[in-house]
Parts: sequence; C-alpha cells; structure tokens
Amino acid sequence: MTADARTAPATPAAPADQLTDAQRERIEDILASLTWEEKLNQAQITFKMSLEECLEAARSGIGALFWPGSAADTNAVQRAAVEESAHGIPLLIGLDVIHGQRTIFPTPLAMAASFSPDVARACAAVSAAEARSGGVTWTYSPMVDVSRDPRWGRVAEGFGEDPLLSAAMGAAMVAGYQRERLGFPGAVVATAKHYIGYGAAEGGRDYNTVDMSDQRLRSVYLPPFAACVEAGAGAVMASFNTVNGRPVHASRRLLTGVLRGELGFTGAVVGDASGVENLIPPAGDRKSVV
Repeated sequence: MTADARTAPATPAAPADQLTDAQRERIEDILASLTWEEKLNQAQITFKMSLEECLEAARSGIGALFWPGSAADTNAVQRAAVEESAHGIPLLIGLDVIHGQRTIFPTPLAMAASFSPDVARACAAVSAAEARSGGVTWTYSPMVDVSRDPRWGRVAEGFGEDPLLSAAMGAAMVAGYQRERLGFPGAVVATAKHYIGYGAAEGGRDYNTVDMSDQRLRSVYLPPFAACVEAGAGAVMASFNTVNGRPVHASRRLLTGVLRGELGFTGAVVGDASGVENLIPPAGDRKSVV
C-alpha cells in the first residue's frame, strides 16, 4: 500500500467486523446447512425481471436482486425470501445510486471540484437514506476510477485524474453510504468500482484493454481502492478490462493477491454485469483461449 493510500481517508474507518458473536454464530450455522448449489445461488444477483420473476427467484434462494422499482414490490420479494425460501435468508437489493436517488446532486466529477470530502459524504448519506426508504440495501458506488483520457465516456462518473483526491472523496462517500454501522437506519452497502485500471482503457474506448507497469497500477490506480477498503467498503466491483492480457474478473493476482492479501479486503467482490459470463468463449473458439 502506498503512503497516499494510507493517509487518504478523510473519515474514520468503519469497523472491519460489525457482527455480534450471536450473529456470527447464526451465519455459520446457516452456511453449514447450505448445499454447494444453494451457496452458488446465494452468490448470484439477477436484474431486469418482472415482479413475478423476482418473486420466483426470491423463493428459490437467490442472494440478491436488482431493485424491483418500488418499496411495495421490494417488501413483497423480501417477504417471499424470508418466509418461502428454504433457509429464509433476506435478499440484498442492489441499485446504481450514483449521485442521488430522489434528490439529484452534482456528478462525482463536479463534487470533486469542491475538494471537500464532507460534501461527498453528505451527498452519499442523503442518497443512501432515500434509496433505503424504497428498499435498496446495496449501491454500486462510489466509482473511484482514476481517469486521465478525456475521450473515455465515463470520466464524469469518477473524481478525475488525481489518486489522492479520488481516494479522499471515495472514502468519504463510503462513510456516507454506510454510516457508522450498516444496521443503522438509512445505511446501504457501498461498492468501490471498477477494480482496477478501468479508466486507463487504450484510446479511451470503454471495456478496452489496459497495458501498464505494476508501478503505475499501484501508484495511480490502486490508492483510491485502498482508501475505500480502509474506510470499510462492504463490496468491490471487478472491472471489465484486461490488465496486461488477463481479464480482471479472472485475475487471481489482482482479486486475491492484491485486493484481499495486500489491502486486507474481507467483503464481497461483485462482477460487473456480464463480466463473468464474458469469460466463457463461444464453443467454436474455446481451443484458442490461453
């Protein structure tokens, strides 16, 4: 971890483990009772489904759903998960709450122009409270991709070109989303994205390959994620791009060695949309994959 990554968070770090002993024991009991198929089902999230499809998925024991669109529908699918699935495990309800839910705040790039982590934290706290009122429990934000190529179409979703500023603003948003504890009213799980190097795609072309030295990866693109991990982010989203020829979604070095081993991240790693599916080549091309 670089010195910038250690010093960047402008807000106190959240506790690494917010569970009581009784809660932890309950979770271990449930995990021990799950089959491998049920564990895999818990590791999935589905989206863009009708209410009936959401209800069926909840009854099947799926772990997460994209927001059905209203508090009433969310309550219905949560009730189905708790009362009608085999193990009664509540759902995570995800949504891209980026810079507001009902109240719309400036884009992250505009927030960064304030140079005020307090602004970022306040915006995230209001967004979290509004999203949670509709049943959302998990947001795919903050985006802390450092971006230095104005041709890239997602520059406005992040905090710009500076690693230290991106780290400070990202950590502040994590604190705003998650509050002091995830069990507090108005708190949602934050997701630092897109890990890693997503903003360095060649030619500014979204999803394109990334080819860079380890020194640049660690000194420019890693510090914002290190800061979000230190701030207690509950999730990190893998990026679509390759890094030096290896898709990040399939990189044990980056996802396990660096993220978990070096940064000490213990939360959930979530794939971005079809990022895992895209690792599977068409049947006719499988022999060509290295």
